[in-house]
Amino acid sequence: MLEKRYQCYVIEIFVNLEVLILYLLLPLKFLTTFVMSKNDMSILLVDDDPDILEIVSYNLSAEGYQVFTAENGIEAVKKAKKKKPDLIILDVMMPEMDGIEACEQIRKIPSLENTIITFLTARGEDYSQMAGFDAGADDYITKPIRPKVLVSKVKALLRRVSSEEIETNIVEIGDLTINRDEYKILNGKEEIILPRKEFELLSLLASQPGKVFKREDILNKVWGNEVIVGGRTIDVHIRKLREKIGDKKFKTVKGVGYKFVI
Repeated sequence: MLEKRYQCYVIEIFVNLEVLILYLLLPLKFLTTFVMSKNDMSILLVDDDPDILEIVSYNLSAEGYQVFTAENGIEAVKKAKKKKPDLIILDVMMPEMDGIEACEQIRKIPSLENTIITFLTARGEDYSQMAGFDAGADDYITKPIRPKVLVSKVKALLRRVSSEEIETNIVEIGDLTINRDEYKILNGKEEIILPRKEFELLSLLASQPGKVFKREDILNKVWGNEVIVGGRTIDVHIRKLREKIGDKKFKTVKGVGYKFVI
């Protein structure tokens, strides 16, 4: 009788111990799930400067991103094919294959068509910026740049991955609200009436704040094949939008196009 009761006590202890272990491991499971979901976004960082790779990788990893690195264009193309990152940050001047050629090669890979590519360029390198956009880049980051500022820029770029997948007819950016269904603009509480082409131009630029839209893309998406227009037509419409919406919201990228600034 005592032996049977002793066996019951032992079983009860083991059951309680198992419950305790599950209780202790449950928060760890949720923590692991959280970290993994945060690490869904991946970045390929390409630079021939080991110090930049180390510093930038550390700061991006601290934000929860998966970071892969490469030291030249050839290695970048190989890793891009294998890892399929959401964002690629490319230096321009590198040995073996520079960033411009690497960008061109990456854009030829079907599985990387929607990958965001941004260049790291020194201030004043207008030629590099223009060549980068022609090669298929989405944006550029001027250096030197503080790590925290770079991280903020990366966050803004990666928001495009989600925003491009979700098509909405109402866009809200700060005090500005764009209603595509009603062709209505609200700047704070002020309603602004825009002609059709000005509205469509604003809607296009504001759909991806910070992204530089090239002139030819603007012409194709806003004017299409309706009429033959020149580059000055875009400049005139931008000038009118600056007068009505605010000069600081539109930035000219010399020789390339325009972008909407928050």
